[in-house]
Amino acid sequence: MRARNAPAFFLRRVFTVRGGGTKVSGMLPDQNEQTLAHAAIIAGMGLHTGVPVRMLVRSAPAGAGVVFVRSDITDRDKRVPALAHNVTKTTLGTVITNAAGVSVSTIEHVMAAFAALSIDNVSVELDGPEVPIMDGSAMPFVQLLDQAGFRRQAMPQQVIEILKPVDVIEGDKRASLLPADQFEVRFEIDFPGTPIGHQVVDLAITEQSFREELAAARTFGFLDGVEALRKAGLARGGSLDNAIVIDGDVILNEGGLRFTDEFVRHKALDAIGDLYVLGMPILGRFEGIRAGHGLNNALVRALLSRPDAYRIVTRGAALADVG
Repeated sequence: MRARNAPAFFLRRVFTVRGGGTKVSGMLPDQNEQTLAHAAIIAGMGLHTGVPVRMLVRSAPAGAGVVFVRSDITDRDKRVPALAHNVTKTTLGTVITNAAGVSVSTIEHVMAAFAALSIDNVSVELDGPEVPIMDGSAMPFVQLLDQAGFRRQAMPQQVIEILKPVDVIEGDKRASLLPADQFEVRFEIDFPGTPIGHQVVDLAITEQSFREELAAARTFGFLDGVEALRKAGLARGGSLDNAIVIDGDVILNEGGLRFTDEFVRHKALDAIGDLYVLGMPILGRFEGIRAGHGLNNALVRALLSRPDAYRIVTRGAALADVG
């Protein structure tokens, strides 16, 4: 098992571009794909369904990607790959659905953990329709992955490099992907007249920065909207144990906030998870202004519709499994 802070295998200035040729870059480290060393399990409640669920994460073969598996389904295909074309709903969470109609909802927090901890291939088995919300952040999933451990695989990792700006705009909301030498996220929100107010976060996303700056940031909502959400079949499992709840100008959670700007940090966390349905890490900069799951997914689809705006690069040559 590879130690989490072990140095990369090599550093080169040249890496392979799909379709042939090479690209001269900054010191992009060679890196093989990664999976889990062992299986690990976690249990909790679905935020929107209110249904108890157990989630088991297992290793997966190189090239498999992130695949959710509904173990409670026995009469049809129960595998749902976490890919852009499978995103079917984005109302207060990201839902993926396969061709057989089997779905998994609220995947964004665990997907953010996979992205930030560089988990390329994993099987996520659920005995219910929704990923457990836990405390409303990604930290319980980071801890779950730490428990499972990490193992490098023989296949070199592929990265999607942003070559040209791609924007999606909806009124005063915007989501963009821009060229950059690393994965960066900037998010801006504005809730005037509330304890949230105007907040901005701008980070280079590494495993360390995610663990320290974003992973513990919780989802949030307003008390006066809870009844309407539940009538719409949402937030049935929501509580002060798994969300920051705001009532007027008061934060109801005992102990208050984990960060003074926890709200915008959570929006950045969501965006990282939503972008990982691209199926590989991003070399580029994401910028979101008042964006949500819907706009994040629209941006992913806009990027994939623009072959001139990105290319797939491979991080070095094939190496033996490290385990």
